[in-house]
Formats: sequence, structure tokens, C-alpha cells
Amino acid sequence: MFVAKVTGSVVSTQKVKTMVGQKLMIVEPYRLDEKDRKKLVTTGRTFVAVDTIGAGEGDFVLITQGSSARLTPETKSLPIDTVIIGIVDTVHVDNGCVFSRNE
Repeated sequence: MFVAKVTGSVVSTQKVKTMVGQKLMIVEPYRLDEKDRKKLVTTGRTFVAVDTIGAGEGDFVLITQGSSARLTPETKSLPIDTVIIGIVDTVHVDNGCVFSRNE
């Protein structure tokens, strides 16, 4: 699993039948800053993820990739590689909060 930020969405009007009705979001994975372990920073990569939980642009989310992305009841028959499986409320590292959804 990875922490990622939703930075946009994808609209695709023509796709395989199993993907019809699936919400597609652009997600950008984040990691703990190497120099300042008190904040999260982008990895500089982006992915298209199926959103099964109603995340929105600007939300920090949990994503999973690869065959694990097809292990949820909602995605088991989809041809996907990345799925949003949770919306992050807080991230704590070394007894400190590095992200809070309410701040």
C-alpha cells in the first residue's frame, strides 16, 4: 500500500464493458521526506486509479497496485493495476503527525 494524493480525474467514454461506470482518478504517491521526517513529499510519479470509495481531488488516499488491486469485491473482475482503497485521516511518524486531513 502507498499514501497518495488525488490530483485529477480521467474521463474515458470508450472502454471495455467491465470498466463502464468506474471512476478514474489521477493519484500521485507520497513518501516521508528523507531530510525532514515531519512531512510528506511527492515521489514525482502519477498513476490512474479506480476509485471505489468516493475520493475527491486533493484527498490523501491509500492505494494498492498490481494483483492486489484486484482483490477487493469491487475490482475482482476489472483489468486494473491501481485502486483507491481508503481516504487518509492522519499519518503519524516518530510520535508526530505528518499529515492531518482536518488541518
